Amino acid sequence: MRVRPAWPRDLETCEALDHTYTTGRVWQMEMREANDTVAVAFREARLPREIRVDYPRQGKDLVTGWRQRDGFLVAQETGRAYGYVALNAYVEHGIAWVGDLVVDRPWRRQGIGTTLLRAAAEWGREHDLIRLVMAVQTKAYPAIQFCQSRGLALCGYTDHYWPGQDIAVFFGMSLR
Repeated sequence: MRVRPAWPRDLETCEALDHTYTTGRVWQMEMREANDTVAVAFREARLPREIRVDYPRQGKDLVTGWRQRDGFLVAQETGRAYGYVALNAYVEHGIAWVGDLVVDRPWRRQGIGTTLLRAAAEWGREHDLIRLVMAVQTKAYPAIQFCQSRGLALCGYTDHYWPGQDIAVFFGMSLR
């Protein structure tokens, strides 16, 4: 599997990849305020049945977002794109921000996502950034597991982040 910078013609191919995922678990957030203390906790919750979830950005919004990225890498083999990672460099904070990391559904769990994550980390190092951060939906349990199993640690959250007003949890890792 080779990861390379995207070409303009890759946008249509990447848009056509199956971005959906299936999950039977989510992270639920609980917030408590008492005695001048705010406590936030995330816990894994099992759903009554598996659900299929659409990617939070689609169509024109997805392509427009890609054009605003500082980096866009494609995982390719034998002329076919299997996934991509879209990146921004926030130099003032030293952060390489993963805007999208997607592997075509039929090709998941074969190391392509890991390869793209490593390429994103290398991209960040090449841009003299010190941290890699990725935003994930709380209902994207497979992505949460992916981040945790590859050494990214929970480093924050924000409410109403995604177009559907979902909570985003942020996972990060040092690039040094």
